[in-house]
Amino acid sequence: MGKAVGIGGIFMKFKDPSRMNKWYQEVLGLEPNDYGVLFSFNGNSNEKAYLQLGTFDQSSGYFGSPQQQYMINFRVDDLVSLCMKMKEMNVEFVDEIEEFSYGKFLHINDPEGNRIELWEPLGESFEQENCNEMK
Repeated sequence: MGKAVGIGGIFMKFKDPSRMNKWYQEVLGLEPNDYGVLFSFNGNSNEKAYLQLGTFDQSSGYFGSPQQQYMINFRVDDLVSLCMKMKEMNVEFVDEIEEFSYGKFLHINDPEGNRIELWEPLGESFEQENCNEMK
């Protein structure tokens, strides 16, 4: 289909990401992983879905522009089809599709230059890998 089906994560920059992970754990009772805090829930199709609160160092270049303090990760259902559609619409691509055991990723810029991450999760391997990474 090639469309966004939900939010996969919200990423924020912090002066001290480790301290923030600890704060989220102590104050809000959230269990951190290597990337921040992972939430799981049942998605629209009753399959398990995930949302990552990512805590990044303020010097991270992952968001593109140093002025961009937040980045949204959208879950998509067919990244390759969506990529073809976006090329026809002259969307600005930051990189090429990368594939990992837990999903495919692509970064684009919106018309105002804000970096957006697109993620097509790959089911069980994502769940197993992230369960193993939990602290």
